[in-house]
Amino acid sequence: MKPVIFGLSGTTLTDDERALFRDANPVGFILFRRNVDTPDQVRALNESLRDLTGRADLPLLVDQEGGRVQRLQSPHWMTLPAQQSIGALPLDGAKRAAWLLGRLIAHDVIDAGFNVPCAPCLDLRQPETHDVIGDRAFSADAGRVAALGAEVISGLRAGGALPVIKHLPGHGRATSDSHLHLPVIDCGVDELKLTDFLPFRKLARQAPFAMTGHLLFPAIDETRPSTLSPVVIGEVIRMFCNFDGFLMSDDIDMKALPGSLADRALGSLDAGCDAVLQCSGDFAAMRQVVDAVPDITDQARTRLTLAMATLQRPKDFDAVTGLAELEGLLA
Repeated sequence: MKPVIFGLSGTTLTDDERALFRDANPVGFILFRRNVDTPDQVRALNESLRDLTGRADLPLLVDQEGGRVQRLQSPHWMTLPAQQSIGALPLDGAKRAAWLLGRLIAHDVIDAGFNVPCAPCLDLRQPETHDVIGDRAFSADAGRVAALGAEVISGLRAGGALPVIKHLPGHGRATSDSHLHLPVIDCGVDELKLTDFLPFRKLARQAPFAMTGHLLFPAIDETRPSTLSPVVIGEVIRMFCNFDGFLMSDDIDMKALPGSLADRALGSLDAGCDAVLQCSGDFAAMRQVVDAVPDITDQARTRLTLAMATLQRPKDFDAVTGLAELEGLLA
């Protein structure tokens, strides 16, 4: 098994993709808007990936947070609110709304054949927060973010889905878009521990999966982005935040990371990521990564097995009633 989670090129597998994935047996797959047409098509595509790998518990990921980040969209799927609109409610109502958000996300993604929605976003919304995060964040208050993130996680799990907390160790202070540039977080470690890192520390044991952000924290590592930094991953994510689950990088195609795709993939794994995301769907890029990376480590394989073993059967839930309740709370 290769420690990579791949994107795909289209709405069905190509012959080249089938051959590569059969040989490489990647950790899992992530779908985007280019891969989505109708519910039947998405279910068939996800089932074809399970059949190809022979793994019933294959991680099948999709970015489905609500707001701007919804790969499954109307008219076939629900339109859900951004986390910021939930975070603005009084706390009791916000917690119920956050649980409903998680449960509704789980309803749609499980029905479409996924099992790992990449949510919730636990980044803080600061005055300087770039729009790439923006309304994806619940609040500037670390305690509120943790409380609402916990409810999303609970809702996702009740719906039979596995959450991914992101973007460790905190993207909220970034003033640039890591898809295009490397954000530099000029803040002291003591302040970060009380703010940006805190939601991840509080929820680390509730989430089987986590995703890094591509960020430079000069107070911790002067030269290496967090995804490529054994100091950030080892001392902050694993030790301070106490996350011992399966850690994946954000997309290594993003321009925040230096070097070739092979360099980025190897650097992420060497720094302590259990797997890397490579999302472009470009076959040559996938081939380059497969040829560069070693097989998954025993430790990472164990973390993956333990994470997938926590999947639960969805509990009874009426999505129409749940969506109406959520909309009423936000009205």
